[in-house]
Amino acid sequence: MKKLFLIVVLILAAYVYAQQENAGSSSSTEDVVADAQQIKAAFDRQQSDVQVAGTGQVSRLLSDDNEGSRHQRFIVMLPTGQTVLIAHNIDLAPRIDALRQGDQVSFYGEYEWNPQGGVVHWTHHDPAGRHPGGWVEHQGQRYE
Repeated sequence: MKKLFLIVVLILAAYVYAQQENAGSSSSTEDVVADAQQIKAAFDRQQSDVQVAGTGQVSRLLSDDNEGSRHQRFIVMLPTGQTVLIAHNIDLAPRIDALRQGDQVSFYGEYEWNPQGGVVHWTHHDPAGRHPGGWVEHQGQRYE
């Protein structure tokens, strides 16, 4: 009887853990709209150094920036119609080799204003631990 109880508890714990993991990686429509509105507000106010999350469609793949720290660069169209450049540091995080125009991505990083819509960088962990770690998610895989 104790073994059966222990097995049930372990199965329940695994189920709860899996549900929490899934909840953390999925976004509701309201969350996506709120994230896009936060980025739009930062753009409208010409703010920089703002931690943002977002989801959008890759509208253009750019060549890697190989000056200094190497960055994979691509433009994401947000649900608001605004575009942002994602500058993903590939010296600190894995390159997203399977990324294609039209793909859906989610991201978390630091927004920097510019007249073209802004740049999101710090989409990677901070080896020194002084900055919030960021990421890019593509096809269910998180690159951080």
